[in-house]
Amino acid sequence: MKKFSGTGVALITPFNEKGHVDYDALQKLIDYNINNGIDYIVSLGTTGESVVLSKEEKKEILQFTVNQVAGRVPVVAGFGGNNTSEIIKSIEKQDFTGIDAILSVSPYYNKPTQRGIIAHYKAISNIAPRPVLLYNVPSRTGSNIQASTAIQLAKECDNIIGIKEASGDFSQAMYLVKHRPENFLLISGDDNLTLGLIAYGFDGVISVVAQAFPKMFSLMVKFCLRSDFYNARELHYKLNEITDMLFAEGNPAGIKYTLQLLGIGKSYLRLPLVNISEELQQKIEKSIQQLEMAAV
Repeated sequence: MKKFSGTGVALITPFNEKGHVDYDALQKLIDYNINNGIDYIVSLGTTGESVVLSKEEKKEILQFTVNQVAGRVPVVAGFGGNNTSEIIKSIEKQDFTGIDAILSVSPYYNKPTQRGIIAHYKAISNIAPRPVLLYNVPSRTGSNIQASTAIQLAKECDNIIGIKEASGDFSQAMYLVKHRPENFLLISGDDNLTLGLIAYGFDGVISVVAQAFPKMFSLMVKFCLRSDFYNARELHYKLNEITDMLFAEGNPAGIKYTLQLLGIGKSYLRLPLVNISEELQQKIEKSIQQLEMAAV
């Protein structure tokens, strides 16, 4: 499963002023990332505002993404939620041609026990036609996939091949590294922790920030995977300030504004999300100017 090591990018869903999906901007974003060195694309994740997309929009966006990627890099599709049976129905109805894996976020709001999380993922694993990546993000879901739970799923479900880990808990990350089965992928879900997590033994990242700075971010990850932390740190510290800014008022509001500054779409969101403040906009603009000057 080495195709999912390195830098994956969790794409936004661009919208136009009428609130419709902006496919021209999505095409530009996909090409910009592939041409600048990212390793794979993730569609319909949290950053893609998947929870405010209709079923029809999700199908159209995923098909458009597969067509535009055209086999140049792997494609991972988000299928997650807090209703297990609905997720299963969505997967069973999906044409998986051109889709290489499923990313499935842990159930949110319901706050299941660890036994419930295990039962949920086993039900998905039993019908999934592609490998499954778990997604642990307690800050959003309200519950944590404990490291021991992830390891149990890895051992008992052949097609659960890894986890996107965004708990921010380094002790949990180290447990995963120490006890994971061979070839079970560990993927950072926190951009600013990626260097440290790869140093511990992680295999890469699914990044938000990388879609705005794909060349710099993916190179940083490559340095990390080669254990060249001297050069990796230089790039990490160039990016860490703007990374914090992009999440300061929520995701994907920050990254959408940044992409607008880079000429890729507009920073329209769907309610209940709103645009970032003017104060933060100014800070991001200044930070991008500094990055551009440093690259000259």
